[in-house]
Amino acid sequence: MKNLLFIFISISLLSCSGNQNHPDFEKNLKVAKDFINYHSTENWEAQAELLHDDLSWAQPVYGSENYGKEGHIEAMKMYQNMFDNIKFKADYWLPGVDPETGIRDGGVRTYGTWTGMHVETGKEFNLNSYHAMSFKDGKIIGGGDFFDFGGFMSSFQE
Repeated sequence: MKNLLFIFISISLLSCSGNQNHPDFEKNLKVAKDFINYHSTENWEAQAELLHDDLSWAQPVYGSENYGKEGHIEAMKMYQNMFDNIKFKADYWLPGVDPETGIRDGGVRTYGTWTGMHVETGKEFNLNSYHAMSFKDGKIIGGGDFFDFGGFMSSFQE
């Protein structure tokens, strides 16, 4: 009976261990939130400091290849020049998981809505998005932006 109780407790503890956050999650979550907040304050320099030199980032553009740190910096500058009053309201901040094991890996994911104004037309926008970030050495090394880039940009055309 003692062995059966021990096995039951062991299985229960093991099944719960998958729900614990990675030890770096809270630290990486702060980096992710800072990265987003720096975008809202149009501070691409501070954002760039949070990017790993070996960054591989998925663009929200159909058929595009991932780009590195310099490409992502140029994209951040583009958005910050094209738009004012950029704000992000997160619906969720979630832990990332290893795609092969499904185990939490310290990454960060967020679903939310960007709002702001297109400088050239004065049109306001409201854009639902998803962003995923993986980390190495406390910096963002991978991930991507997922939203309808084509529809978003065409919404500002007359």
